[in-house]
Amino acid sequence: MLGEVLGLAAALAVLVWGAAALDACLGAPRSTRSVAESAARPWREAARLLTQQRRLTLLPDVLLARVGILTLLLASVLAAAVLPLGRAPVAELDVGIVWFNAMEVCVWPALWLTGWGANSVFPLVGGYRFVAQGLAYELPHMFALITVALGAGSLRMTDVVQAQYGLWYAVWMPAAFLVYLISALAMAFWGPMGQPLGRDLAGGVPAELSGADRLLFQTGRYAVLVVAAAAAVPLFLGGGAGPWLPAWAWTLIKTVAVLALLVVAGHRLPAVRMDRFMGFSWLVLIPLTLAQLLVVAIVVLP
Repeated sequence: MLGEVLGLAAALAVLVWGAAALDACLGAPRSTRSVAESAARPWREAARLLTQQRRLTLLPDVLLARVGILTLLLASVLAAAVLPLGRAPVAELDVGIVWFNAMEVCVWPALWLTGWGANSVFPLVGGYRFVAQGLAYELPHMFALITVALGAGSLRMTDVVQAQYGLWYAVWMPAAFLVYLISALAMAFWGPMGQPLGRDLAGGVPAELSGADRLLFQTGRYAVLVVAAAAAVPLFLGGGAGPWLPAWAWTLIKTVAVLALLVVAGHRLPAVRMDRFMGFSWLVLIPLTLAQLLVVAIVVLP
């Protein structure tokens, strides 16, 4: 058990560093991009923040803000506990899909508490923006997960993987897979869904964070993105199934591919206004996922 927990922690740490390095590479001017520079930048940023003196606003609720920051990182780790990295996850739950969904919903209070605790306008507005964003993406996201569970006839992650030995759900349920990728960007407030951290809010939720607090917040954000990418593998891409290589290697390869897609999308897609995204979600994404759910129900139910 201890070995599995340490393996999960190590895998998350490596993937978080990889996501940060790729993000740094894509965010740098084209003329200055290099593999070595991008790989070293997350470590330099971590060292800078660890040695930076914390600054505080007038009358902040420090405890509340730090609870929010730690919740962001803790929710990612707990969500990853039910994901099979190879043959079995750290926590083999009969309701693994429900657990994963519940943990990612914890990102909502994490951002809101962080924004509220600073006692500053811009972080608070950023927190409320994420609440609006959550109301837009969560229902399509939930219906996509229900579609997967219905197709497998189980809420257990390993059962979902086994049900895909003949055909990946990304092929059989393309609408659900597309909606999941969109909701992954939204739950990690990444790229086009990064309005809670918008420039028009001077950085939004973490605008007043500094030092170790800001480092933990940034790590938590990358961790949410990594876990969202990793969950796509057992849910839609057949888990560790593949020729020649062991299951853990295929899981890692697929996770890196989805993670790279999400990071690149964050740099290539334009920002989305929350009011327009909410309209698009309720008028397009929800009917799309319900139609996909109906098709799967017709096929699998007697």
